Amino acid sequence: MTFWDHLDELRRVLFRSAIAIFLLAIPIFLAKDFLFSDIIFAPTKPDFILYKLLGSTFSEDFNLDLINIELSAQFFIHISVSLTLSLILAIPYILYQFWLFVKPGLYENEQKATRRAFGFGSVLFITGVIVGYLFVFPLTLRFLGSYQVSEAVPNQISLQSYISMFTRLILIMGIVFEMPALALILSKIGIISKSLLKKYRKHAFTILVITAAIITPSGDAFTLLVVATPLYLLYEFSILICRDSN
Repeated sequence: MTFWDHLDELRRVLFRSAIAIFLLAIPIFLAKDFLFSDIIFAPTKPDFILYKLLGSTFSEDFNLDLINIELSAQFFIHISVSLTLSLILAIPYILYQFWLFVKPGLYENEQKATRRAFGFGSVLFITGVIVGYLFVFPLTLRFLGSYQVSEAVPNQISLQSYISMFTRLILIMGIVFEMPALALILSKIGIISKSLLKKYRKHAFTILVITAAIITPSGDAFTLLVVATPLYLLYEFSILICRDSN
């Protein structure tokens, strides 16, 4: 295939991915009440599953009320959230399409390793989104939503601020959970090894903390800690699944 043939095939992959996202967005958009009341706004209520697991201290006296100050904000947020969630659900299909795109250019042994990595990456992305939704976002929300410099200044959280934090955090967690899949691919082709990752563990810790500071939406120390902790655990998991150098 020529360069233009490859480009045309890539265009087809992107087109099929966009169609999948659009088709998934339709039922998500129509399920507005369930989507917002039972999923997106669930962490604002005291009966959220994480708060119950953490005990009465977390499940009592917490109820976050959101406000909207722009006329068209709710409609456009509804659309953007529908597209974002459809993108998340379509990730396994999108990764499969990219796997079909790169497959013809790989040797048989490379195809096997890359196929596993793409499948592993799909599982890791969804796992990261779930961790972001069940743990990282609620803990961040609970801390920032109830933090006050003075009782004279009550918190009034806007809908835009809440949705922005929600979508960014769960997407960030989905992306950073791809670290072991990337490490597995690089290990298979001989670029990194288990011993190399162990050797630079301290350096990696510093880099991961800096990365967490960059990608943390709010920039506060608490959210930084909540994001940096799973990042480092993922690095340790990457060490476990990588093969050592020959």
